[in-house]
Amino acid sequence: GQGRRMTRFARAVTIVWISMRYGLDELVLTSFQHPWLRLTARVASMGRDLSAPRGQRLREALQKLGPIFVKFGQVLSTRRDLLPLDVADELALLQDQVPPFPGDVAVATIERAFRKPLDEIFTSFDRTPVASASIAQVHFATVRDKNGREREVAVKVLRPGMLKVIDQDLALIRMMAAWVERLVPDGKRLKPREVAAEFDKYLHDELDLVREAASAAQLRRNMAGLDLVMIPEMFWDLIRPEVLVMERMKGVPVNQIERLRAAGVDIPKLARDGVTIFFTQVFRDGFFHADMHPGNIMVSVEPATFGRYISLDFGIVGTLTEVDKEYLAQNFAAFFRRDYKRVAELHVESGWVPPDTRVDELEAGIRSVCEPYFDRPLKEISLGMVLMRLFQTSRRFNVVIQPQLVLLQKTLLNVEGLGRQLDPDLDLWHTAKPFLEKWMHEQIGPKRLQRELKEQAPYYAKMLPDLPRLLHGYLQQRPAEDLRRELRALTLAQQQTNRLLRRIVLAGALALLALIALVLWAPGGFYG
Repeated sequence: GQGRRMTRFARAVTIVWISMRYGLDELVLTSFQHPWLRLTARVASMGRDLSAPRGQRLREALQKLGPIFVKFGQVLSTRRDLLPLDVADELALLQDQVPPFPGDVAVATIERAFRKPLDEIFTSFDRTPVASASIAQVHFATVRDKNGREREVAVKVLRPGMLKVIDQDLALIRMMAAWVERLVPDGKRLKPREVAAEFDKYLHDELDLVREAASAAQLRRNMAGLDLVMIPEMFWDLIRPEVLVMERMKGVPVNQIERLRAAGVDIPKLARDGVTIFFTQVFRDGFFHADMHPGNIMVSVEPATFGRYISLDFGIVGTLTEVDKEYLAQNFAAFFRRDYKRVAELHVESGWVPPDTRVDELEAGIRSVCEPYFDRPLKEISLGMVLMRLFQTSRRFNVVIQPQLVLLQKTLLNVEGLGRQLDPDLDLWHTAKPFLEKWMHEQIGPKRLQRELKEQAPYYAKMLPDLPRLLHGYLQQRPAEDLRRELRALTLAQQQTNRLLRRIVLAGALALLALIALVLWAPGGFYG
């Protein structure tokens, strides 16, 4: 109603005032080519100190605008395929610096969620939060489990009134995105409306703690046999959309390297383990923890689990399809063979570049990105940077970058940064190689053939016995036109079956060739 319109208007005025104060209007105007608009920008900037770099001014403005805009800046910083590098680097420095809300407010939220007093839920509850961010904060507590044992837990509580604030600010972000698309040169390529929609989904996902708990449970199950990482147990009886109760984890923050070294942790092994965990999640499971910055990672120094990672905060997880995994594995493999033509062909085959793209031009662009890396030892090559440069080169060829791969690239940069911080000599390729070898073997080996047959068997088992009866029925009852249409459909189904059988035969042939190659070149290893 009227009140909501007034609130939105007041918020819009605040945004305009802060934008003017940090010279964001001047940034927009100077991006235009028209001389009179550039002159307007010079006039508009008079009397204001706009000497700071543009990225810094944008970062400070977003911090001033509050938590939602800080989060928006963090999401934007991952879209290096769209933003200039200096701006993306500055936005990556944005931190959730939000004062905690009072413990009594947290208690009221918990009691409202469970409809019972606090002392009926917890045997003790610390009203002073141990961590605070823009969306939620964490308190320590104890509960009695089903066996009557007392367990230490961490309680994550959503900041009250967040949904209302988020929806208001999102409406304004969507409006600003529409302006950018219409008014800024190259605005359509920046895909402002798609980025705003991506941010909307990401924020609303973070506001549902049941979803976060489900992601944590999935990761815990996936990682159970690896013995390299611990993920807290979720207390499902005590989880609601606004409250999450999980096992309390104790460890040393991963960036306190001297403390870890003093405790006797093998630091180079820790670096290798981090990379192993990441590649297992990506290439084996296609489900990865996508917020692996040092604040979310600890290391256990307890005797029973000594040296294992502890993962926290599962608000952002990434998922990859089989197609995504295939694209990535083949790209990395072709890159390390310096087969740029194959990298270019993969871009075309995956449908990410228009089909009329000239492969030779794309190949030349990719070569200019990748070749400089090969003058250095492999341990100095950043896979995250390679992926990022590929995205930037692809931009010239109108490549549509999939959001899940941008999330993967951001996580890969995080993992690499963390790995190199722990061990400057970390050779990421050496650690990644076994995963790619195994993945490739599964794609072209006997396992692929077995999987294809297994997946399709129920369909054929159901269809084959019915065919004679169906055909007889069609011939008896159907008018000529219907019959022709049905026969066309049957012919199409037969062609699809033939294609599948050809694929299975091809997979078998490839498996045979792979076995012969393995026997002939076994001592040479992967790619010679």
